[in-house]
Amino acid sequence: MITVTGAAGQLGRLVVDELLDGGLPPAQLVAVVRNPDKADDLAARGVQVRHGDYDQPQTLGPALAGTRKLLLISGSEVGRRIDQHRNAVAAAKAAGVDLIAYTSILKADTSSVPLAAEHLATEQLIRDSGLPFVLLRNGWYLENYTGSVLPQALATGSVLGAAGSGRVAAATRADFAAAAVAVLTAPAPAGAAANAGTAGTVYELGGDEPFTLAELAAEISRHSGREIGYQDLPADVYAKALTDAGVPEAFASVLAASDVGIARGDLTTDSGDLARLIGRPTTSLGEAVRAALAGLPG
Repeated sequence: MITVTGAAGQLGRLVVDELLDGGLPPAQLVAVVRNPDKADDLAARGVQVRHGDYDQPQTLGPALAGTRKLLLISGSEVGRRIDQHRNAVAAAKAAGVDLIAYTSILKADTSSVPLAAEHLATEQLIRDSGLPFVLLRNGWYLENYTGSVLPQALATGSVLGAAGSGRVAAATRADFAAAAVAVLTAPAPAGAAANAGTAGTVYELGGDEPFTLAELAAEISRHSGREIGYQDLPADVYAKALTDAGVPEAFASVLAASDVGIARGDLTTDSGDLARLIGRPTTSLGEAVRAALAGLPG
């Protein structure tokens, strides 16, 4: 039995879809969700939908019962995730899972990005559990840029940031989902890494072609036909610009500090792990920008 937590979320749904499209019988797939009503479509496809809430440990034991391989998708509530993940790891250990794969962050053990601390603590919880594990250290999503930065850039003519000339090895959620599927379904299909499901493996996952935010602006210009530039700001000024645009202050600080991490090299990698796992090149920045522009109204 393969179990995916957070299965109603953006990444989780992509993983579930790819598992099913790859031929996994729906009865062998468990989708753990906080609100089962949001996964009615998965239940209709024959997937076992189970209620499981990281904040309610009593729900996690039944949710993980019979699990052989578990994809633990990190929670979205920054500042609360260590305790939440502790509950999930304890339930996985009690369930006797054969493998736990966790969606961590790129360079979790050395990164200065604020989000890294909770991920590193979770990695240690998993190591301490004694369970066989694979760490999927995901880089930034390309959707972080095509989903919000791109429309703002088109409206103002500028990409704002505090990353200097630092490079970010971003990839799409679909790319990261495919990597998770390769691990969960090992032995991997032809073209993917032969040791995809080997316990104890740590993957540093990122796009094949890391880019600067100035290059992001240039790519938006190229595909939109509009003049877009990159405006590099001090981190505190960038955080203020984000809050002025409606971003909550705490999250604006995280985003600004993450850009400083990009400047330091915390969100780039040349490992090639992602492409090897998925058996194909990762989605390029240009492909992502073109797709996002095509999806905009008007």
